[in-house]
Amino acid sequence: MKKYLPKAILTLAVIGLLAGITVTYEKYRGTDLSRVPQLAGRRLQAAIVDDTKRESVTLVAVASSDVASDTGKRHGYREVSASPPYVEEGLTLYPTIEKGMRTPFDLWRYYGRGVSSFGSPVLPMRFDQWLDFHRKQKPQLMENVRAYMESRFDFSETPLPNATMSGGKPIMKGPVVRPPKGIESFEELASMSVEEIREQDIFPYKPLAHPLQSTAHMVFPREWVRVHPEHERIDVDMDIPESYLPEFPPPLYLTTHKELGDVTNGREVTLDNFFEIFDGLLTPEQMEGLKELLRPTPTTWFNHTDHRITEKPSRGVACFDCHVNGHTNGAFELGPDSRPNMARLRVDTPTMRGNYNLMQLSSKRSVRSMDHFAEIEEYFDGDPGMQQSIGPRAAKREVTNRMGDFNSIIDYPPAPKLDPLMRLIPKLATEQELHGEKLFHGKAQCAKCHYGPAFVDDYMHDLKLERFFVCRPEGPIKTFPLRGIKDTPPYLHDGRCPTLHDVVEFFNLVLELHLSKEEKEDLVAYMLCL
Repeated sequence: MKKYLPKAILTLAVIGLLAGITVTYEKYRGTDLSRVPQLAGRRLQAAIVDDTKRESVTLVAVASSDVASDTGKRHGYREVSASPPYVEEGLTLYPTIEKGMRTPFDLWRYYGRGVSSFGSPVLPMRFDQWLDFHRKQKPQLMENVRAYMESRFDFSETPLPNATMSGGKPIMKGPVVRPPKGIESFEELASMSVEEIREQDIFPYKPLAHPLQSTAHMVFPREWVRVHPEHERIDVDMDIPESYLPEFPPPLYLTTHKELGDVTNGREVTLDNFFEIFDGLLTPEQMEGLKELLRPTPTTWFNHTDHRITEKPSRGVACFDCHVNGHTNGAFELGPDSRPNMARLRVDTPTMRGNYNLMQLSSKRSVRSMDHFAEIEEYFDGDPGMQQSIGPRAAKREVTNRMGDFNSIIDYPPAPKLDPLMRLIPKLATEQELHGEKLFHGKAQCAKCHYGPAFVDDYMHDLKLERFFVCRPEGPIKTFPLRGIKDTPPYLHDGRCPTLHDVVEFFNLVLELHLSKEEKEDLVAYMLCL
């Protein structure tokens, strides 16, 4: 008997340990304290918001192919409710989903952590099945995206009279964000208290998510894809009309050759023509930096492997594929600075014009130089762990320094109505523009964050939009320059303000400025001069 006693005690201890682990596992599984997703059986249950109806519904998101259904069985998720004391009531845990699966358009309603910080270079199915899955999913997805955008915006494509971007493209009139139902005007909305707007859930400038945030990555405008078909995605397309995006190709101005104006003469700078355009204008070091900015390298989803969102393999993406001619073509991605994937913020491509005047070069992080920035955007996902499978894209410090050196001579577009201290020249400006400048520095409070030669304070600010609707707080975001602002629609970090009129309406609400309709028009007229 004695010889079996130690074994019995050990067996009982193991059983007790396993029971404890099981109880603890079940206690935390599916909550924000767990990394383990809660399975939903044989069907993939997705808490997706039908934003075309503006109400929350639970949809069965079973993919249209057998392989996708099998994937759902293995990687199911469902809505899980949890409300720890530090989380605002009404928020929902992020669902755990597989690459390529549809995601909610209203991700501001979600919070939590992911299963892991690290991505995998392995698709959830064979590549031929991956192609077939997206061929079936994309048409319905894009139809839903268009309906959702139509529910939020009135893209009438009405140009402002006598207003163009630096290269001549018409500037669209706004606001195009639709006022809430039952509200006749933005002036009526602005007369309501913050509490009333929140209680009725009628704040119109809620965040924009990536249309397919489970995969995410760069979405290029149709204008770009027509010229560069290698960037045609199999899964999703641009959701903002071309009229509300920057001109293509944009002019390129150099601080070292202002007398030449647009040094490209209306051409897109490429690896094939950059030497012809810039030989004799740049130093050898700057030429090397420009070449690197034009050289494609593999990214998480644009590359030569099967882990991609293009039908055919590609060389990848270059800096100037989004920052075309040192400016922007309006492509959007996700900021690489957070996890899980659905917590990452949609970010538009910012212009590189005038970066020599900036101290911060990232929306959510204090990146202090362009050469540093060139080093950290691993595969545009902040995930250097993909390197073994996709290939290295890291550049030596001397190379990133040269990339930064070319970036540091990209100038703003001309602003002939501004004097050396960035004030309007009265004899060149209209009464409306002059009144807009007065508002900018006074009642509208714009100059508190937008001042100096670039009209920016180089700080990050938290607008605390959670005052207006139930959402996961976005936190501090970098103030962007207003110099040359007419050339860089859409606005805010995620493009939720397609026009300058929308920007004014947004801040009139958020800062409770109580501007009149005429004052808002005057502010837009002034910003077109910058």
